[in-house]
Amino acid sequence: MTSSSRLLADFLERTSPLGPTAAAAVALVLGVGICTALIPLILAVGSYVERKVSADIQQRIGPNRAGFLPWGIMQVLADGLKTFQKEDLIPAGADRFLFRAAPYVCVVGVFSCFAALPFSEYLYLADLNIGVYYILSLSSLMAVGIVLAGWASNSKWTLLGGIRSAGQMISYEIPIALCVLTVALYHGTLDTAVITAAQRSGWSIGFWNSNIFVTLAFPVYWIAGLAECNRTPFDLPEAESELVAGYYTEYSGMRFSFFAMAEYAEMFLVSAVGVVLWFGGFHLPFEGRLAILASLPAGALQLLHLGVFLAKVWLLIFLMMWIRWTLPRYRIDQMMDLCWKALLPLAFFNFIGTACWLVFVG
Repeated sequence: MTSSSRLLADFLERTSPLGPTAAAAVALVLGVGICTALIPLILAVGSYVERKVSADIQQRIGPNRAGFLPWGIMQVLADGLKTFQKEDLIPAGADRFLFRAAPYVCVVGVFSCFAALPFSEYLYLADLNIGVYYILSLSSLMAVGIVLAGWASNSKWTLLGGIRSAGQMISYEIPIALCVLTVALYHGTLDTAVITAAQRSGWSIGFWNSNIFVTLAFPVYWIAGLAECNRTPFDLPEAESELVAGYYTEYSGMRFSFFAMAEYAEMFLVSAVGVVLWFGGFHLPFEGRLAILASLPAGALQLLHLGVFLAKVWLLIFLMMWIRWTLPRYRIDQMMDLCWKALLPLAFFNFIGTACWLVFVG
């Protein structure tokens, strides 16, 4: 599989006076720019869908007035414009440099992970043979940014939110990493594109997968992913009823919107990694056996794959929203017990079980 940036670089090299190095640099800049411009749409769509989902669960209507389009779709634009117009305040006792830097650390850490996600056969930025390791490494910057925000704001509420986040996100990263490595061990590679291609004839999870340990790794990953995104029932770093807004209580304006953008982008990232590793990525079920797809034009097939990938990801995001508006919040001791006494042993069990399966069964 060839990345979109590599294809664009080859095209620029053939059709322009640019050399190979300059063409690769221009292609990379264009790819990163387009990806960075599109990721904020996740916040727009996610915030609107979440308000509609919460309204349906609570038997309300939700946004239905703003704009001339039906269903209150323009509410997203109204919220964005209102956020941009808010005054950007910095508390008097805050560490001004770290206070400013914290939201950018979160955004950069999450946005960078999108480079290794294969949206279709050619729509991904970087062809990394360590794509899984790359995502695990950079996604941990979210925890760093949240801790910085909690400490730099010079507020008791934000400090408590930052401390909770440090304990929670660092703890739950361990079972997530073990579950991801379980799938990588099963496929024998860390390349997300290769893992996706390997599932063309059948996904990693489901009744058609004989390795039960890989299948059991998904619910462990999913529960730990909820905690990594600070979503209910693991929203203790924010905990509106206890900490006002948690680690971003003192933020307003654009910097506040950056935290919201990073949160929804991480929801998309966690769901996308789950789709890539367990649900076949952009492939349809048993796509390798569907002869009709071979007759489709290349462009149509790419659009079909992109639509399939986004549909799977948004279904998992919908599940996150459904859980948020259904379950109550855990206590801090219950949350840590779940990680260290339940999820972590299960993650080790699945990892070792997969290794034994490959040795003795093949």
